[in-house]
Amino acid sequence: MNGAKDTFFRTSYSLQLRGEIVELNTPKVMGILNVTPNSFYDGGKHLDQFLMQTEKMINEGAFIIDVGGASTKPGAETPSLQEELERVIPVIEQIRKTFPETYISVDTYRAEVAKQAVAAGADIVNDVSAGRIDPDLLQIVADLKVPYILMHMQGDPATMQDNPTYDNVTQDVIFELSEVLGRLRRMGVADVIIDPGFGFGKSVEHNFQLLRELKYFQLFNVPILAGLSRKSMINKVLGTSPQNALNGTSALNTIALMNGAKLLRVHDVKEAMQCIQLVEQYQQVHE
Repeated sequence: MNGAKDTFFRTSYSLQLRGEIVELNTPKVMGILNVTPNSFYDGGKHLDQFLMQTEKMINEGAFIIDVGGASTKPGAETPSLQEELERVIPVIEQIRKTFPETYISVDTYRAEVAKQAVAAGADIVNDVSAGRIDPDLLQIVADLKVPYILMHMQGDPATMQDNPTYDNVTQDVIFELSEVLGRLRRMGVADVIIDPGFGFGKSVEHNFQLLRELKYFQLFNVPILAGLSRKSMINKVLGTSPQNALNGTSALNTIALMNGAKLLRVHDVKEAMQCIQLVEQYQQVHE
């Protein structure tokens, strides 16, 4: 019976961050900090508000602060390179200065943004495109020797929800991610986190199949990230909006943890930490 619960909290991974090996013995929370003017849910519009939101998330238990300056919601307008840089670089610099012990990821699909963000203090590159939008990004990650979050997306942000189609979504996503992971390994990228890309070119049914079968992604033997926070797969089922989808988010985060997620990317850090605590307690009960 012990094998049934020996699935997630007993699985240890590690990342090299700032030259040190950081163990992921228990799940961690990545707090979302959108620095875009059109975000539906973020910490403000000015640097002091972003720093206040960052401090709040750190105090609630965030392991990583994920800073993004280009919206990837369906139909979103793509900012220019200069606009994205002007949004994220000052925020990353100030977070690194104000909270020097906090790990920072930059949410970008542009090689130049990743390069400047790491120079400004970012530790991880979080790419929704798996290197498809900017062909230089994977090489930049390899050169910078930082962990890389490899996410699956069908299509591009502008069109990804226009009738997404798969033969079998879990098998197709695993296959596509495995090809990119192989490239990364050949390029010498040592630390990779897998993200199946909930909501990125998937229907509600696709998203829930991926969530149900998330454990299959453990075959990559790397940490799994689940980004479910306040997404349409919740709202379309419950009839909620992003602003009142916290309860649904917690429910799905709990399922993701039970099925092998090692990182939760969320807007609401405190509640995600509570999910981790409860699932950890559940996993530790001896039958």
